[in-house]
Amino acid sequence: MPNLEVRRIAGALGAEISGVDLAADLSDAVIAQIRHALVEHQVIFFRGQSLTPAQQVAFGARFGPLNIHPYVAGMAGHPEVMEIVKEPEDKVNFGGGWHSDMSFLPNPSIGSILYAVEVPEWGGDTLFASQAAAYEALSPGLKATLEGLNAVHSANREYSSAGQSAQQRKSMKVVEAEGMAGEAVHPVVLTHPETGRKALYVNPAFTERFEGWSKRDSKPLLDHLFQHSRYEAFTCRFRWEPGSVAFWDNRSVWHFALNDYPGQRRHMRRVTVDPLPAARPQLAAAS
Repeated sequence: MPNLEVRRIAGALGAEISGVDLAADLSDAVIAQIRHALVEHQVIFFRGQSLTPAQQVAFGARFGPLNIHPYVAGMAGHPEVMEIVKEPEDKVNFGGGWHSDMSFLPNPSIGSILYAVEVPEWGGDTLFASQAAAYEALSPGLKATLEGLNAVHSANREYSSAGQSAQQRKSMKVVEAEGMAGEAVHPVVLTHPETGRKALYVNPAFTERFEGWSKRDSKPLLDHLFQHSRYEAFTCRFRWEPGSVAFWDNRSVWHFALNDYPGQRRHMRRVTVDPLPAARPQLAAAS
């Protein structure tokens, strides 16, 4: 069995794992170690990996069924693999704002695995923020208020014609979702099914309002939560190298891809892990 070394990198979340080749046929025991590290540290990082799209798919599938994005075309032959590319002439990047992947779906993803193919000479880091730490830092009164609330999530805003995610990029095919995306309702405070740890589950990209509240009434409290949830003490930052891998838990982590490398190319590949059917919560669909 590989001798995995797990090194914590920040106070709130994040650990770097060495001693494992993700392209190999890993044993169930090693996968269990990686899953344990993910759950404990919320985002884990690997360096010096060499993954073909098929190998990345195979690794991701060890953690659950893989998602096919409804608005971004996957690779030919590998629809589960999203190629996230910013060409030197592109002005807007993909993922350039705080968010949790796929929260707009009725059964959101549990994790995302991002592999660096080509990175800029400088810039292009990704920030991560622990929403478990954000929840735990709230006052008791606000925790009690939020425990009874659900929030409405939708892709409509982010994937509308004016949304950042829908902006046309030379090497990515994105379908505008305006008028097509439905709504999904999720608890504002999500209890992690594997740890029991509570985390905030709202994000600036996809959360539109509280269930039963108007957008106007929701905005002050949502804005407060969004500002609170990205406080520096809840974050870590990852500097990419070719062959780096980040695996984060969407149930308790936000992330933000920095767009600070004008005139340079950045090429990443992502697979996204869905929950197992038996583990999916029964969530009410919004009307």
